[in-house]
Amino acid sequence: MSELRSEEEKAAEARRGPAGVRRGGPPHAAIGAPTERSQDFRGSATRVLRLLRPERTVAVGALVLAFVSVVLNAVGPKVLGRATDLVFAGVFGRQIPAGTTQEQAVDALRARGEDRVADVLAAMDHVVPGQGVDFEAVGQVLLLVLGIYLVAAALQLVQGRLLVGVVNRTIFRLRRDVEDKLHRLPLPYVDGQPRGELLSRVTNDIDNVAQSLQQVLSQLVTALLTVVAMVAMMVWISPLLALVALVTIPVTMAVTAAIGKRSQGHFVQQWKSTGEVGAVVEETFTGHELVTVFGRREAAEREFAERNDALRDATFKAQFISGVIMPTLMFIGNLNYVAIAVIGGFRVASGSMSLGDVQAFIQYSRQFTQPLTQVASMANLMQSGVASAERVFELLDAPEQESETTAPARIEDPRGRVAFEDVSFSYTPDRPLLEHLDLVVEPGQTVAIVGPTGAGKTTLVNLVLRFYELDGGRITLDGVDVRDLTRHDLRARTGMVLQDTWLFAGTIRDNIAYGRPDATEEEVLEAARATYVDRFVHSLPDGYDTVLDAEAGNISAGERQLVTIARAFLARPSLLILDEATSSVDTRTELLVQQAMAALRSDRTSFVIAHRLSTIRDADLILVMEEGRIVERGTHADLLAAGGAFARLHAAQFAAVADPDAEDAVVPATSGP
Repeated sequence: MSELRSEEEKAAEARRGPAGVRRGGPPHAAIGAPTERSQDFRGSATRVLRLLRPERTVAVGALVLAFVSVVLNAVGPKVLGRATDLVFAGVFGRQIPAGTTQEQAVDALRARGEDRVADVLAAMDHVVPGQGVDFEAVGQVLLLVLGIYLVAAALQLVQGRLLVGVVNRTIFRLRRDVEDKLHRLPLPYVDGQPRGELLSRVTNDIDNVAQSLQQVLSQLVTALLTVVAMVAMMVWISPLLALVALVTIPVTMAVTAAIGKRSQGHFVQQWKSTGEVGAVVEETFTGHELVTVFGRREAAEREFAERNDALRDATFKAQFISGVIMPTLMFIGNLNYVAIAVIGGFRVASGSMSLGDVQAFIQYSRQFTQPLTQVASMANLMQSGVASAERVFELLDAPEQESETTAPARIEDPRGRVAFEDVSFSYTPDRPLLEHLDLVVEPGQTVAIVGPTGAGKTTLVNLVLRFYELDGGRITLDGVDVRDLTRHDLRARTGMVLQDTWLFAGTIRDNIAYGRPDATEEEVLEAARATYVDRFVHSLPDGYDTVLDAEAGNISAGERQLVTIARAFLARPSLLILDEATSSVDTRTELLVQQAMAALRSDRTSFVIAHRLSTIRDADLILVMEEGRIVERGTHADLLAAGGAFARLHAAQFAAVADPDAEDAVVPATSGP
């Protein structure tokens, strides 16, 4: 849609400054612009989770599998501790004479003053005097532990598969919603956004949300469940050691919160800078030829370097600050590990705990610290993902174009009569453009609109198609207010040939058929022959099957223009808009195209926006616009005879060719911006 803006309006905007950054610009210019303030992490994260609502059944199933898997992993160390106890009991049992009971052995040790060893032996189970390690029992325990871990791993695999599906379907819906939103955005919003910035939100930011959501869901849920399970098992084994281990939780939370708070602003800046770099790259490579011709390559490289440096700095700060979390928490975890090992050793020596329980507790403490560290290390990922999600939500929350009427009207007998009744419009409230404009275009008429840059020529036809909404008055098509028609119905009756050619990556045949997908092959060829596309197509290697690249750079600008004219010819609309449609073709081709356009314009209402006055000699009505007003109207001959604004424009354009030194060759002030 943004292609509807002609070169004259783009030039006018260039003088005013880009939308969205100039002061005093239209209200839509600032809509959706990335903010430099920190995002609402909690609110945005909650909204991201709400995206998962359609997948809640599968997500709950994945949570159940994760819970069972974590429980099995939590039971494993306790069962494995029994194997350690069996080995330790066998070592002690071999040293006790056969026929002696465990109580007698304990009493004998105390009698010799070996109270420590006696306490350890008294606390042990399954000691058989005179018998060594029961390897059969140890083997059974190890097989049981192996089975537990295999089942837990299988459940984790299934859970991961379910979560991958949940995330992919969620991101699929998010991309679909964003795509639908783009089609509902008003033209002012699109015009007010740098294309690279908008593309960054639709591509880079959504990809980052997908990556963050995938890793967070697959790891965070399991990590939190693991923490709960490990705490429960540690409390069961030893409340005292559990208290020592739990001291790390508030410390971990405090460290994570402090570092995360400092890194959040840098993540926001990182993704803002990513969008700015994308915008610079898109603009530079789109206008690569002009950048080269005007010697602006160094300036473009300098601007890119500045944006890229800002991105590098923001990324470094965000990743470095958030990356401090993991080593810090690993240090805290190691201190906790040392404390548990020392206290556990004293309790084994005192007989208040078995060696297997201490071994299991140490495993639990490591498994308990690991998910905490994992959660903390994901803080940078979550911060980055939420920052990207916020930018996507800003796009989804942007104001949309006015909703369609609930009871749309229909035009039963389309003829193409267009009437402007007391129409007023402005891009900004303080700078009115059109005021109380009245105009009637009868069916079949060709109306040419001329005037200096910024006079409102393209704006006039944009209002007919409701790309902008009126401030006052109304526009009717065959007596029906265009606001009472659906936009689709209104625009389906219209064909457009723009100054800025738009072709997609595909064959020339496909690009022509874009105007009417159900057209037959013969109809496509007829349109190509009528608009002289057929003349150059046969010089191409594959003819109509020649594939155009993304920029259609493998054919000339004039040939691209002819293809767009053929597209409009094939559509055969009742209302035709030509915005400098022959600006890119040579003089000889222009004469041929004008004949084709004359046939195309027959029996339908046409609006022709022109700077080259030679192309509108045969127009039924010529409108001369200045500063949003129609200052003259009439035929080509009548306006020349009147000696007014049109005559001055005509003299400025043609007198210089006849006599470069003539006074009339100087462009008068009225033709300036």
